Amino acid sequence: MIDRQSAGIVPPKPHTVFRDARGHLFHEEMFTRGGFSGPFTYFYHRNPVTPHLEVGGTTRGFHPPVAAPDGAFPLKRRLYLSDALPAAGQLIDARTPVLFNRDVTILLARVTTSDDAYFSNGDGDELFFIHEGSARLESPCGWLDVAAGDYVHVPHGMIHRWHLTSPELRVMIFEAPSVFIPAEFRNPVGQLRMDAPYTHRDFVHPTGPIASPDQPLDGPRELLVKRGGRFTRYLLETAPMDVVGWDGFVYPWAFNIEKYQPKTGLIHLPPTIHSTFEGRGFLICSFVPRVTDYHPHAIPCPYPHSSVDCDEVILYLRGNFTSRRGVGPGAISLHPAGIAHGPHPGAYEASIGSKSTDELAVMCDTFEPLLPTAQALGIERADYHDSWLSR
Repeated sequence: MIDRQSAGIVPPKPHTVFRDARGHLFHEEMFTRGGFSGPFTYFYHRNPVTPHLEVGGTTRGFHPPVAAPDGAFPLKRRLYLSDALPAAGQLIDARTPVLFNRDVTILLARVTTSDDAYFSNGDGDELFFIHEGSARLESPCGWLDVAAGDYVHVPHGMIHRWHLTSPELRVMIFEAPSVFIPAEFRNPVGQLRMDAPYTHRDFVHPTGPIASPDQPLDGPRELLVKRGGRFTRYLLETAPMDVVGWDGFVYPWAFNIEKYQPKTGLIHLPPTIHSTFEGRGFLICSFVPRVTDYHPHAIPCPYPHSSVDCDEVILYLRGNFTSRRGVGPGAISLHPAGIAHGPHPGAYEASIGSKSTDELAVMCDTFEPLLPTAQALGIERADYHDSWLSR
């Protein structure tokens, strides 16, 4: 929820008669969060939203996360190679869960085909990070064009589908009950503060709506809804993208990681200064090119640390990762709580005197332990923990 947006045609007042020039009555839908006390959006449809011609189970969708037996034992630092996943399928189906706890599930996908049905995630918000490729997100709010480097937020329960505009789309996905902007970045009226790491102008909103009073979008009638980790298939009486206007705070948005405004200091600051988004029990951070610490005796490389309350996951994107060796774009590290971690041998001293870093990475810290799935074990690099040995 960034700020209020309005698009298309809406009546002067909610919950009142709203007709087109020929007298056709539009149907209002309230899309609410937190019951009826949280943020909401009004949608105005040409048709009723409730009729379903068929309701039933389906073999489509992606698998819920299941912990691999001893996937987190013995306790050690781990590295997963997203390049090892096959590239195929649609985003509605081809998502691979790799790490999870009760607060967040981290999934990966490499897809090559646009969705041929609509999807609604009844289990939580989805925050996508686009590693490679480009796409258009279709929703009742309109079209949202996104590309590599974009975070893309799809609200809990929002009907949508993905249209690829590149041969392949590679994404990391955070699924959680809610993902939001940290409260400390806002002033009392909800405006992003001047010392926040981004501004309202940095967020891209959908363009639309897609439909008009005379021309709704004639898309698929098939809708898959995920709830409790299971998928239900609905055959709709009419295409769902018949919204002629909407008004509210709940809609998809995109934010490019390189619009993040990094903070720097005289000496090395803790990773919390890279905070970007958060949810219950986890924090997502963005590491972007920046000036390094400028004290004459500063050690810019991150200090070794024992974070005994957090698991740390990092997706490496590009640049010189000063604290790591042998780690390239697309690699994902897991450094679990209970064991010290830090720079590889030689990196700590070698960073002295550096003036800037060009690294680009996405980090997720969780307070609950993350459990690897069997799919994660299939893309793990087994020798990663031993890469700290001095040899």
